[in-house]
Amino acid sequence: MLPYHTFYTSHESETLRNLVVLGSTGSIGTQTLEIARLFPDKIRILALTAGKNADLLIRQAQLFNPQMVAIGDEAQYEYVRGALHGRPIKVVAGSKGIEEAAIHPNANLVVAAMVGYAGLAPTIAAMKAGKNIALANKETLVVAGKLIAELARQTGTAVLPVDSEHSAIFQCLLGEPENTIQNLILTASGGPFRTRPAADFATITKAEALKHPNWDMGAKITIDSATMMNKGLEVIEARWLFDIEPEKIQVVVHPQSIIHSMVLFCDGSTKAQLGVPDMKVPIQYALTYPRRWVAPHERLDWSQIRSLEFETPDFDKFPSLRLAFESLELGGVAPAVLNAANEVAVGLFLQEAIRFADIPALVEKALRQVRHEGSIDLDVLRSVDSETRRFVGELV
Repeated sequence: MLPYHTFYTSHESETLRNLVVLGSTGSIGTQTLEIARLFPDKIRILALTAGKNADLLIRQAQLFNPQMVAIGDEAQYEYVRGALHGRPIKVVAGSKGIEEAAIHPNANLVVAAMVGYAGLAPTIAAMKAGKNIALANKETLVVAGKLIAELARQTGTAVLPVDSEHSAIFQCLLGEPENTIQNLILTASGGPFRTRPAADFATITKAEALKHPNWDMGAKITIDSATMMNKGLEVIEARWLFDIEPEKIQVVVHPQSIIHSMVLFCDGSTKAQLGVPDMKVPIQYALTYPRRWVAPHERLDWSQIRSLEFETPDFDKFPSLRLAFESLELGGVAPAVLNAANEVAVGLFLQEAIRFADIPALVEKALRQVRHEGSIDLDVLRSVDSETRRFVGELV
């Protein structure tokens, strides 16, 4: 699946962006709507979905007046419908309601910003309906990368990366023949514990793990950054987004988070994409591709940048990154097991039911249980996801 082709014609690239935002109340979703407010004549919000945050979903609907909203928590359906009574907004609920929003007939771009495995089914539904995808949901490609790549080829839909690292690679590859790529180099901040001795990891608190040095993100992705699982998931994503062999994907720690990722080419040249650590820029690029629209986002002040540092990641101190590479080597359903186990473990840590160091330990135990042969489809992945979550839950 190579997303760096111009999927809009010259005429279409100037037309209105009719958006569905899956996960509009999360970090990426709210920032997507901030960008939409910058371009009211170019971006129209057709549908919004949320999991449980009904109050914010209602406020967003009152501000943007979409044609449809979906609340995942069916118990809050009447509350949302009552709050929006009198407005020409269709209110739906549950997973079926979210999928209905994802295939809105007038949408030409679906922002897949739901967190976790729950984002997979509506993304697949949108692609089958011929919608282009601005992908912020890592788990979609981690769990079902091969299926998504095949679906993109079958439907002709484009999958545009929203993650800053994949957006950086996407931008570096534009105009470059794919046979000239030697390595994709994903940069990682190293998280809040980059310099903390591994011997002290047993005392890491939830508050410490949620304090990222550079980025302002949701709780789950912030913990993933602290364990470096986030970077591991991005490695798996990159393998499918850019149709590249896993051994050609590298990770380098870059504490300043100024270089968002790089591409090394066969002639020895390296391209890098740089910018402030602000998700609005890669989100906007996914919305406006192949154009760049003038926006007031923060710029780098080169007079204030004294140095750019790089380090080799410590796979012993951050075993989650090693486990992600191993899951790619194992193939099959292994990445799905990795993802499900990690989601459960991170949730337990956020509930303060386990320690920080227990997160990768639980993931590794689950990954060692992988035994699978045969074809992979959505039903198989659902089964594996459910079994893995139950297995990890029973370990605690």
